[in-house]
Amino acid sequence: MSAFSSVSRRTVLGTAAAGVATAATSAAPASAAASAAASAAGFAAADNAGEPARVTYRDKQILIDGKPALVLGGEIHYFRLKREDWQSRLDRAKDAGLGAIATYIPWMWHETPDGTIDVTGRTRPERDLGAFLDLCIGNGFDIVPRPGPFTMAELKGEGVPERVRREHPEINPRGWNGADGPTPAIDYLAPAFLTETRRWYDAVMPVLARRLRGKGRPGVVACQLDNEIGMLDWVSNTPALTDHLLIDFNSWLDRTYGKDLGDRYPFAGKPAADRDRAIRTPEDGYAAALMHDLGTFMRGRFARYVTELREAAEKNGVRGVPFLINIHGTGGGSAENFPIGISQLMETYSGKPGMVSGADFYLGDLSFRNVTDLYLVNAFMDAVHDADQPVTALEFDAGHADYGNTLNNQSGAEATDLKTRLCLAQGAKMINYYLFAGGFNPKLDEPAGDGNDRIGSTGERHGFAAPVDPEGRPGPSYPSLKRTVHAVNGNAALLAPMKTQYDRLSLGFVPDHYLTEYHPDTASAKAVIDDVRPVRGFGPDGALSRAMLLSGFRYDSVDIQAGDLDPARTPVLALATGEYLDGALQRRLVRYLEAGGRLLLSGLLPGKDMAGRPATQLRDALGLKPGRTMTDANRFFLSVSAHGWAAPRAEIRVNKAQLGSASRGDVVLREVSTGDGCGFDIPVGKGRAVVVTNAYRCDLGFWTAALRELGAVPGITHDARLPGVFLLTTADPAGGRLLHAFNISSGYAQDVTVTERGKPLFGGERLHLPGRGAAMLPLGLDAGGLRIAYATAEISAVAEGRVAFRAMGDEAVVAVEGRAHCAGAKVSVEGTLTVLRVRRAEFTVHKG
Repeated sequence: MSAFSSVSRRTVLGTAAAGVATAATSAAPASAAASAAASAAGFAAADNAGEPARVTYRDKQILIDGKPALVLGGEIHYFRLKREDWQSRLDRAKDAGLGAIATYIPWMWHETPDGTIDVTGRTRPERDLGAFLDLCIGNGFDIVPRPGPFTMAELKGEGVPERVRREHPEINPRGWNGADGPTPAIDYLAPAFLTETRRWYDAVMPVLARRLRGKGRPGVVACQLDNEIGMLDWVSNTPALTDHLLIDFNSWLDRTYGKDLGDRYPFAGKPAADRDRAIRTPEDGYAAALMHDLGTFMRGRFARYVTELREAAEKNGVRGVPFLINIHGTGGGSAENFPIGISQLMETYSGKPGMVSGADFYLGDLSFRNVTDLYLVNAFMDAVHDADQPVTALEFDAGHADYGNTLNNQSGAEATDLKTRLCLAQGAKMINYYLFAGGFNPKLDEPAGDGNDRIGSTGERHGFAAPVDPEGRPGPSYPSLKRTVHAVNGNAALLAPMKTQYDRLSLGFVPDHYLTEYHPDTASAKAVIDDVRPVRGFGPDGALSRAMLLSGFRYDSVDIQAGDLDPARTPVLALATGEYLDGALQRRLVRYLEAGGRLLLSGLLPGKDMAGRPATQLRDALGLKPGRTMTDANRFFLSVSAHGWAAPRAEIRVNKAQLGSASRGDVVLREVSTGDGCGFDIPVGKGRAVVVTNAYRCDLGFWTAALRELGAVPGITHDARLPGVFLLTTADPAGGRLLHAFNISSGYAQDVTVTERGKPLFGGERLHLPGRGAAMLPLGLDAGGLRIAYATAEISAVAEGRVAFRAMGDEAVVAVEGRAHCAGAKVSVEGTLTVLRVRRAEFTVHKG
């Protein structure tokens, strides 16, 4: 690899890691033993150099050795590979351009049948955790360890030794009606489990602590605590209602509600046994309240659990690197339920120094159907972050999606590229491609009589859909992943310090709308779920969030439960809600409107709080009186007509509409058969609200008009003929930008011109966007000593005095401040700019 091309490899870890990363691009050691020897020598030298440098984060950046870094890693499971195969998988990762290796460290793999813990390889060479980590370091990789205690990863018992559950039966969950839990979940704060977990951490954390990243030397850059906390209880609808947890929960209820507890629950004041029975088998009258309270309580309990884990890790020397929380919640190519994981785990990391959250998503292709799913994964995560915490993706689905090796599913070659680029455009600073390399489930030390006696549940082979298959061969997704990573590497030094730019529009996030992970089988709980599930966050049929993105709005999200909304900071707020919305939150929205805020409300008019009690503060302030709710039905074609600023627009069919009447303002949508209103424009104090109480389709013109009426205007626009193109921007502290252009249309290439507040960008040149393609295009940024005013080609590598580009179409245009040249380019001078027109797929622009 040339010195010029090696620059892009170095940028993955940030400029501070240049020496180490350059070494990583050289020829691989001939054997694992040679690598281990080289690693040991380098490790000793680093120890002599002093204390490991801190890995920190600030202002949405990850800082390594004090400088912004972008971490791109791949998951390799050392325990599913023969030790002699470790090096070959690292070679694949190196070839793909990755700069870090992530791995689960399963407790159940390292604990032997006699109960001792082997992390040195005395019982099996593949248990030598330090040797694998040293091999990674010797190959120039940083490390993101994931030591559990839960690791999931299709391991039996989710990675926790079966002995733990067998010896401590009190930690095993009991759910609704006292039924045993159907999953290997555990009461996290059960004293016996904490004792066992500390014993595991006492064994594994010192191995990590000795390999923390040092100044100029790769190593552990972050450490995950547990994995997918609370996920098993959620997917099985089985809260861990152990005796120990119920003591805790009852105390919480007493503290939270005090003397008012009797107004909420009929079991208040009764003996503990009666209260426990009433919680495990709730009656319909209080089931909705219990669902909400149990979810709220568990947020705090998960936070206490993570605090226990962090203290155990730090006691064993793992300090000076961020701790990671992995958030679960996608399925079936959708992330509509992902915010349940955020709601569950937000208190474990939100605003807590040293804690960072990460997304765990499996979406397959990125399409019209789910593009806003991923957008909101990142936006809602960031909504509960503080001003410093960056967005990360700890499990980024990187394979071709045939997870069961059944030939019933496959994602396109461009899927990983589109999803990677969208995450980067939204500020992601760490991405872990999961699973990068497959492997094999070894046999258990002692047969369990469970059918195959292996550590995993997937059979002998594991990771069928990974870019590198279990045998170590590149799979169908490997070339596309490699192209993506190398493309990102060319821009990594530019992306690392950048923050996402937004228009003056936010989407409201209501964490309590996602407190539905434990739902009693009662009518009152079902009513809440049936109301919020179809609309929360995304809007009816996902129309609100999708229309905002595809209409050109670069919007963020705000947790509207976190405190009063300031119209100066959030001038326009879009909110999707149903009938259930907390009364205190409704009052907060009223204060926001009265102070001058602008609100776009989509869904039903709120009329109840999350416990099902009447709460009409918002509708009362709006002067809206709700009438009946109509639905589309056989031979009744429920339709809506547009009026006022929404007209002229053809009537459309909708599947649901809540009719109503307003005491002031204008009606902009009417149900056709009755003429009653189902869309309103209403002044409130100094503010204004557009309220859409029907399932209006994703009509970009309508939603754009509604937002413009409220004062929200896209800062950057384009003239694409077909939907599917959207543009996002990131900016560095000096004002240099990357425009992230996406075209999610299937097979429909589009050439577009781009304007910013009415002024053309890219000198008015058209951008070529292939179908299902994306590009990161420079605007006014410095790279390699050149000041690039704009380029219609993507940067592929940077070195001193030169920048390499990859064209998006037949011709690329690069404009540089001052003098520049490029072989074969047509050159013109426009004021202070040197404009180069190049008709080559790849080319290099030189300074001077």
